[in-house]
Amino acid sequence: METKQPKKVGVIGAGAWGTAMAHALARENNEVEIWALEEDVVSSINERHTNDRYLKGYALSPNLKASSDINKVASDKEFLIFASPSLYLASTIRKISDVPSIKDGTACIGVLTKGFVPSDNGPRLILEEMESALPECYAKNLVYIAGPSHAEEVAMGKITGLIAASENPKNTIRFRELLNGKSLLVFSSFDVIGVQICAAAKNVIAVVFGCLDAVAEKSDLFGDNTESLLLAAGLNEIQTLGRAMGATHAETFTSISGVGDLDVTCRSKYGRNRRFGQEIITKNILKNFTSIDDLIARIGEIGYLPEGAVACKYVHEIVEKHNLKLPISTGLYRVLNREIEPKDLLNELVGANR
Repeated sequence: METKQPKKVGVIGAGAWGTAMAHALARENNEVEIWALEEDVVSSINERHTNDRYLKGYALSPNLKASSDINKVASDKEFLIFASPSLYLASTIRKISDVPSIKDGTACIGVLTKGFVPSDNGPRLILEEMESALPECYAKNLVYIAGPSHAEEVAMGKITGLIAASENPKNTIRFRELLNGKSLLVFSSFDVIGVQICAAAKNVIAVVFGCLDAVAEKSDLFGDNTESLLLAAGLNEIQTLGRAMGATHAETFTSISGVGDLDVTCRSKYGRNRRFGQEIITKNILKNFTSIDDLIARIGEIGYLPEGAVACKYVHEIVEKHNLKLPISTGLYRVLNREIEPKDLLNELVGANR
């Protein structure tokens, strides 16, 4: 087998998923540098080869280097991978807009960020936001990377499938060649919109799944059958949303970026959105927030980032704009906005009051 030549890679964002991806690439002998905002994360990665803040308990490749200098991490890299949360994506891009390899378009850019970004014309998809902030040469050339990929299992080297979606097939191939390794299997897609919708909207469904999961433990009505009912209905909602937003391939939703990512996000013990849904029931975690806007503004108080809570607000805006019927997503919005109780939503969705 031909040995791959090591590549120079910069990863922007040292949360759990960004760290796991950087580790996977460093493990394959690439030259990988990751940017972290927090100095304790930088020292943890460089000195102890762990990320004690965001991926605690997982040993990282000694090849992985960290820096708090974002321009240094972004400069002179063949590949750049953005892993910043959607809430902070725009401000992060602005910090490195003058990096020469970005200005001239020589860096091939991939994106791990999930969710939507607000704008004056309504919610925007991640790549749409990035294309507006990056030099014009990146239009239709960015690569969106998603799939059922909990950071913890990627860090452990467990086999994981990913989709690399781009309107530029050459860049898709470049990222497939970069990412494919002992534990990562990467497939191509041209349905950039559909893959992004799946990655964002599945987090919304997973929050509701977590609520149901918590209630089912003490219920005579809810069980595994009910959870599968919710998962299937959630996939239908994601498909409806995707079609409204311009998804181009029906098979996107039955692939690993659709049903695969939805399944692992809803069922895995590592899922933050599932955990958030469970804690809505078990810890009454919403009691300190007055509305969904208050929740998003103070989301750092939760102690972890349930992206589904943020995505829910923007899905609701899309629902209203396109006059869609998405009872799970709309119902979660009402729960997070403190309009109804979560148990009332579950009863509405599965008809338990009939």
